[in-house]
Amino acid sequence: MIHEDIADFARALPPGTALAGLDYGEKTIGVAVSDARRQVATPLETIRRRKFTQDAARLGEIVAARDIAGLVLGLPRNMDGSEGPRCQSTRAFARNFDSARDMPIAFWDERLSTVAAERALLEADTTRKRRSEVIDHVAASYILQGALDRLAHLEGS
Repeated sequence: MIHEDIADFARALPPGTALAGLDYGEKTIGVAVSDARRQVATPLETIRRRKFTQDAARLGEIVAARDIAGLVLGLPRNMDGSEGPRCQSTRAFARNFDSARDMPIAFWDERLSTVAAERALLEADTTRKRRSEVIDHVAASYILQGALDRLAHLEGS
């Protein structure tokens, strides 16, 4: 089930389960995962996109292996908050994945997540080659961490 509201998403999640964050791009899908307590997002891997069925199969393997209960999908809004073609593509992926696998899916505004990931990698003195290899799943961890922080705030209220 796709949730537009993060509070609805939180209510749909079973307690004590991990989440995955996705940075869905034109050529790759960055994947990050949380711990079962949903406190820390950790970059996991970058999937080179092929066909939807292959991409969904790899994500399904990750979901099963790590007992993932929900997905947080970065929504690439324009800087003015409007949605362009990349948002449409991301929403289409979410609908297709939802049809293939029944699990809660939420969107998280990913504006500037790649910029933040790039800045962190630069501060860590990462080589250009290594940055290009890890940028997508590091960006996915920024997306997921933002959602985790919001979920923790909702639980505390």
